[in-house]
Amino acid sequence: MAQTVTECLASGTDSVNLIDGVKAGSWDVTGMTQAEINEMVQRNVDHLEIILEYAPVDSDDETPDVKGAASSKKTTHVAAVTTGKKYITDNS
Repeated sequence: MAQTVTECLASGTDSVNLIDGVKAGSWDVTGMTQAEINEMVQRNVDHLEIILEYAPVDSDDETPDVKGAASSKKTTHVAAVTTGKKYITDNS
C-alpha cells in the first residue's frame, strides 16, 4: 500500500523537532562542537527538503504528491527548513 502525504510528512516530524529544539536550546548537544551541531541540523534540513519534493512522476506512480499538497499541510516542515538554514548561517 502506498504512503499518504500525511504519512510522508509524519516521517519528517523528528527532523522538525530536532531543528526547532536546537534553535530553542532545548535539544541536548552536550559535547558537540558547533560544526557537528551544524552538520546535524543540515542533515535534517536535507531530509525535510527531500520529503517536501516527493511527487509522482507519472499516473502509474504511487508516490504521494507532497510537493503538490496544500501548503497548510506542510507549514511546520517548510518553517523548520527555513529555521535550520538560518541557524546554520547564524552559527557558522
